[in-house]
Amino acid sequence: MRIPVVSKDGKPLMPTTPSRARRWVKDGKAIKRWSKLGVFYVQLTVAPSNTKTQPIAVGLDPGKLYSGVGVQSTKSTLLMLHVILPFKTVKDRMSQRAMMRRGRRGRRIDRKIAFHKRAHRQERFDNRKQKKVPPSILANKTLELRVLNEIFKIYPVQNIIVERVMAQGNKGFSPVMVGQLWLLKQIEKQFGLELSTILGWETSNLRKQLGLPKDKQDKSRQVPETHAVDGVTIAASRWIKYGITSINSMGWKGQVAITASQFAIIKRPPVSRRQLHLMVPAKGGLRRKYGGTVTRHGFRKGDYVEATQVAKTCRGWVSGDTEKQVSVSDVSWKRLGQFTAKKVRLIQRSTGLIVLSTRKVSNLLPPLGVGLT
Repeated sequence: MRIPVVSKDGKPLMPTTPSRARRWVKDGKAIKRWSKLGVFYVQLTVAPSNTKTQPIAVGLDPGKLYSGVGVQSTKSTLLMLHVILPFKTVKDRMSQRAMMRRGRRGRRIDRKIAFHKRAHRQERFDNRKQKKVPPSILANKTLELRVLNEIFKIYPVQNIIVERVMAQGNKGFSPVMVGQLWLLKQIEKQFGLELSTILGWETSNLRKQLGLPKDKQDKSRQVPETHAVDGVTIAASRWIKYGITSINSMGWKGQVAITASQFAIIKRPPVSRRQLHLMVPAKGGLRRKYGGTVTRHGFRKGDYVEATQVAKTCRGWVSGDTEKQVSVSDVSWKRLGQFTAKKVRLIQRSTGLIVLSTRKVSNLLPPLGVGLT
């Protein structure tokens, strides 16, 4: 396991061992920090002895509902992430919005009069054919970009490798394929580093060669073996290739070590956007305001807090409020309870991310890792 290190001015340096990081903190040469991905790192308070860095690659396995991310160097696996994408949530909300819009138009138009006299808005432009990325796919890709941005703040990344989907027939059927070109352009524009792609069958072959386990039975499981393992494999392809090993033979060549690293689960808080009223009227025909991120007690939805109720103390994220209470939910956005506002203590302001950081180190292979030469 390696601990990320940044300089006094925030420049990422090569990760170090946990023992050395503890010694730096004890001697006052560094201070403890936590990134928005829940990764512990240290920031130096003195000038570094060496600013040279070794190659570090980030592998991204984009999907429709889940994505896997791996950060890898030649000597160790640095980070594994399981990203839960908001595709389904955004798609359902867009369908609901369209239904509400059709309802409003239906109430506004008097269908008893002639068509040319109805209150139709005049056509201003052809909006039937659009080239923009659909909102559900755009939400997926912006979350993946956000994760990459946070990784770049603490690791001196030199390579980004993305698995590319190649579908036959109609290319517009796959949400992964629709957004991948947009994602690749954004990565090149934002990071300006060496960007390469790898095909799915190449990832599969390399994963088998490395001997990494893959769980294909239930891809919703939040474990490294479902999606993060592919992110690590894609990152490892920076050093391991299939090619000519001698005059008369072909094989795998290169060397990399797959080691224990931190594993975290990342998702976006499912906070509803602010609405002037609910879709269905309440008792008496009145509609109350709904959605938004601001509460009446100084907290924001998505804030990480500690709440106390009698003898029970729990930690979670603010998900709602009443006149005197604050609702606190777990990582699955299931409500843990409603607590008096005065007994809720803020730990961290909302970052737009919900991070379930596993305290123990996860390992895909025995500690010795794998090397190919």
